[in-house]
Amino acid sequence: MSPPRVVVRRSPIHGRGVFANQDLPAGTRILEYRGERIDSAEAFRRYGDNSGSGETYLFSVNATWLIDGNVGGSSARFVNHGCAPNCEAVIWVDINGDDRRDRVFFVTTRKIRTGEELTFDYSLEFSHSVSEQERLRWRCACGARTCRGTMLAPEQP
Repeated sequence: MSPPRVVVRRSPIHGRGVFANQDLPAGTRILEYRGERIDSAEAFRRYGDNSGSGETYLFSVNATWLIDGNVGGSSARFVNHGCAPNCEAVIWVDINGDDRRDRVFFVTTRKIRTGEELTFDYSLEFSHSVSEQERLRWRCACGARTCRGTMLAPEQP
C-alpha cells in the first residue's frame, strides 16, 4: 500500500493544515470537500451570519447548497487560506442538473513539493458590510510576499 498523498498536521498558518506527503504535479485533483449538504437557512440557523468568528467550515457549492465540513467532513476542511495559493477549488457540476449532487475538489495549480502546505484563496464574501472588528477576525496569516492581509475577497473598485 502506498503512503497517502497528503497528511493533516499542525499548521504555521492556522490550527491544522493539509500538507503534501509526496511531490504533487500541477493539475492534480487532491481532495474532495465533504460534509453535510445544507441550505443557507440551515447554515444561518446553525452558525448565524458567521462574520465575527474568523473561522468557517462552510463551503458554498452553488446558489442553493453549502457543504458543512463540521458534520461528516473530510480532511479537505483543513486546507488553509493563502494569498498566493497552490490549489484552487473546482466545482464539479452534476451532469443531470441535480444541484444537490454538485461537488467540490481541490486541484493543484502548480507543482507542490513534499512537506509544503496546501492552500487556496478563500475570497470570503458576506451578504452585509463587515465591521472593522469583524474584518480583523478574518485576518490572514499566510506569510506570502503578496499577502493582502485578509481572507475576505478583494474589494471591487
